[in-house]
Amino acid sequence: MSDDLMKLQELTAHLTRSVEELSDVVARQEKEITLLTNRVRMLMEREASREMETGGSIPMADQPPPHW
Repeated sequence: MSDDLMKLQELTAHLTRSVEELSDVVARQEKEITLLTNRVRMLMEREASREMETGGSIPMADQPPPHW
């Protein structure tokens, strides 16, 4: 019985460590996602202001290249 208890305690310790490591990863990813979301928002606002400055013309990405 003691062997079984020891194995369960070891397994619990390994699982606890794994959960803590995964929690750290998720926390880091949450920070990174927040940062990237803010950057995308800034880029979208910048692009929207550029479109307003050009009078709402066709965006450069949608225009054919000059050699066509």
